[in-house]
Amino acid sequence: MKKTFSIITVLISLSLVGIIFIQVSWIRNMVMLRTEQIKHNIQDVTQKVAGELSEHKGSYASGLNKRSLLSDNLLLDFSKPVTIGQKYSIEDIRQKFLKAFQQYNLKDIKFEFAIVSFDNNEFERATPDFVKAQEDSVNNFTCSTWLEALSGTPGENLSAKETLFITVPGIKNLAYKSLFGRIIVSVAFTLIILAAFYLTVRTMLRQKKLAKIKNDFINNMTHEFKTPIATISLAVDAMRNEKVIEDRQKMSYFSGIIKEENQRMNRQVETILKASQLEKQEVELALKPVHVHEIIKDVVDNFNLQLEEKQGKVELALNASDDMIEADEVHFSNLVNNLVDNALKYSKENLPPVVKVSTQSNGKKFSFKVEDNGIGMNRDTLKKIFERFYRAHTGNIHNVKGFGLGLSYVKTMVEAHDGDIKAESTLGKGSSFTIDLPLKRD
Repeated sequence: MKKTFSIITVLISLSLVGIIFIQVSWIRNMVMLRTEQIKHNIQDVTQKVAGELSEHKGSYASGLNKRSLLSDNLLLDFSKPVTIGQKYSIEDIRQKFLKAFQQYNLKDIKFEFAIVSFDNNEFERATPDFVKAQEDSVNNFTCSTWLEALSGTPGENLSAKETLFITVPGIKNLAYKSLFGRIIVSVAFTLIILAAFYLTVRTMLRQKKLAKIKNDFINNMTHEFKTPIATISLAVDAMRNEKVIEDRQKMSYFSGIIKEENQRMNRQVETILKASQLEKQEVELALKPVHVHEIIKDVVDNFNLQLEEKQGKVELALNASDDMIEADEVHFSNLVNNLVDNALKYSKENLPPVVKVSTQSNGKKFSFKVEDNGIGMNRDTLKKIFERFYRAHTGNIHNVKGFGLGLSYVKTMVEAHDGDIKAESTLGKGSSFTIDLPLKRD
């Protein structure tokens, strides 16, 4: 079972790593292809805008704006062809770019551009952040194209040499943004696979744990029933003896043993049935006002024989000024009984058990604590003590009687009474259980 579990876990882990690797590679390649596609579209947009700007390149002063005609260099302007920088403003060029980008489904794209004249090495037109954007060649994409006069225009060979530059910042971010939906879906499916893997492993571990608990429970139950059955069998054999048959006192003694062992088995069956009912939430509480101090005293009195046998004692420090709560008297008595019984079960062999039961109240809540000087528990055991069928072993699985249902029952009953329970323990020094319950309201 353990080997099979390890093999399945390794195989699933390898499959999961492979799937994640493929997903990452797919996303990376998809981003790379999308980046190249966007670059290609930007180049097409640049060519398109350049073609529109070049329609009037090569014409003469008739194409100049009024501001140029009123300048001091009037005669010079008439003698040279019109440049793109003279013909169009920055906003005119920007609008042409925006219109072209929309045609290529590149809306809301940020860009910087410039028109450079190589005759005098200066910017004829440029957006404010063009130079800064162009310097970051790692994250930004820049492309350019010549602005040439159309064939057949008067200034075809006389026009200035101009180049249109455009820089798009964060080109990879644009690719990620355009693929955002696909990436999210891919990541979502990967997370679903991870969740499925987690649930699978968790279920397998749970099944493994349940199998171990089941085996322990069967072993404990067999041992618990085997002892009274053996005792009853011996008592029956003794009662068949002719000398015993003639002795009424011995007959009464052996019949008493049979009755006692039979009641013991009945209690064990009832314990298992109660656990089943609690799991199905079939137990109904008969709540009524009860005084906790009275219940504690009654329960402690029932342990007098066990305490005398082990030379132990129970110290009561019932300091609560108000001890009335709404509770099911039977179940609450069982709750206290289980805590005290648990303290005595796990006492040290060479040390008389000392159990301290103390109570406090603060006007809203009633608290009582059960402390012992027993063997204590380590951290791992402390985390599991409220689980059904779990038993804190001390080396021999049968050295402590029970099915591992006592503390599970206690926690269930505390929660059924709207309370909280907290366990603390130090290995070799003892344990304590603190229960907080709401006081009865007037």
